[in-house]
Amino acid sequence: MKHNFGAGPCILPQEVMAQAAAAVLDFNGLSILEVSHRSKDFVAVMDEAQVLVKKALNVPEGYSVLFLQGGASLGFLIAALNMAREHKRGAYLDTGNWAANAIKQAKMAGVEPVVVGSSKDDNYTFIPKNFNIPDDVDYVHYTSNNTIYGTQFKAIPKINKPLICDMSSDIFSQEIDISKFDLIYAGAQKNLGPAGATLYIVKDEVLGKSSISPIPTYLDLAVHQAKESMFNTPPVFSIYVAMLNLRYLLAHGGVKAQQELNERKAVLLYSEIDNNDKFTSPVNKEDRSNMNVIFFLKDEEAHKERFDKLWNDAGIVGLKGYRTLGGYRASMYNALPLESVQVLVDCMKTL
Repeated sequence: MKHNFGAGPCILPQEVMAQAAAAVLDFNGLSILEVSHRSKDFVAVMDEAQVLVKKALNVPEGYSVLFLQGGASLGFLIAALNMAREHKRGAYLDTGNWAANAIKQAKMAGVEPVVVGSSKDDNYTFIPKNFNIPDDVDYVHYTSNNTIYGTQFKAIPKINKPLICDMSSDIFSQEIDISKFDLIYAGAQKNLGPAGATLYIVKDEVLGKSSISPIPTYLDLAVHQAKESMFNTPPVFSIYVAMLNLRYLLAHGGVKAQQELNERKAVLLYSEIDNNDKFTSPVNKEDRSNMNVIFFLKDEEAHKERFDKLWNDAGIVGLKGYRTLGGYRASMYNALPLESVQVLVDCMKTL
């Protein structure tokens, strides 16, 4: 058995993968890989996937759910283009590589990014707090979970401006109040499904009001809402697996139950890091991510070879840290069982 701690694409439930594999061979007489996105069979998939997102996250009336392409990397640009208003300025919280990329893309969209909080000088080891939002910005943007540096917002920022969030790596992992946001976007490949689809949850009243005109057609969320995510050929397989995964999530207690499990996994691993004198984590304790746990050996020369052998022999994969950081990164997305975390902890105890 393999224990998949990879940072993405995500681990998926075995039941979901079995259903997806069967559909590759037979989805109502065709393969899901070749079915027309205009067929009634796939339209039903799209409709159900959107309904299940709304059910899982308690999305209130007045919001649309869209499945597009391009990942969060395109979402950085789409968010700025669609949310620009009279000032053409956006407030950004810089908490890691992906937040920094969102800032760069805002500039390319013709929006002036105002960095109101940053932990860059401390190697992104904490979440900025007590930041001030200028009056002359159109929106506030933040990244809820930082996969590379292992930090996570534990509460929604309290602001009086339209709020945008890149939730790529922790959406569906914890309960959230959608009504606090004007726009949420998330790549599918963490807790939703395979890479290819990008989820957008957007407040209907903000669509079609950008001060940047014209927005390139594909980047205009109003176009996609009007076409019900069918402006062009959608990523059929990714959306189908996302639908299956959402069914699975709701059948197993929904986001609330998943959050409880994720918190148990995080407590188990962080407790071992804190209590084992061979390991350390640079992340501010109150900002530690439940999705991506960053840790290091205190003495790599003395222990790295043996520890690497221990976790490899135990069937653990995907534990190496991000290439520019080194160390270790245990990504514990929804489908990772508590038992896999225990296997890792046992390796740490054995060292």
